Amino acid sequence: MSQFDILEKSELAHIAEAINRVTSIPCLIDGEVNTEEDWNTKVQFKESVNADNVIVWTLDKPEGVTYAVVKAKQDEIIAEYDALEWIRKRKSEYPSIGELVVALYDTDDKAAIDAKRADVKLKYPKP
Repeated sequence: MSQFDILEKSELAHIAEAINRVTSIPCLIDGEVNTEEDWNTKVQFKESVNADNVIVWTLDKPEGVTYAVVKAKQDEIIAEYDALEWIRKRKSEYPSIGELVVALYDTDDKAAIDAKRADVKLKYPKP
């Protein structure tokens, strides 16, 4: 199972997913982040935990975690998702597990399943 089976494109395209793939430091995001100004004012990273066991957040960014780096990662994630569209389309039209089980015991059903799979592969070829 790929990561794209779990997340929708809107979730993958969110800046939080890109941040999580760039750094393991927890962050808070206050609204949409579409510009470097948003990045500088809306994204906070965990700085420490105080004596009362409360997380202290800061607008200071970890070294190497810039808007440009995160935006590039976000664009990469979206491109990966889009490149696998043919798989998602095939998966939605392939025979179900139930159809495959029936085809195991019935030669005519097996031929129909093979034809259905071949049609789906022609409709959504590998790039």
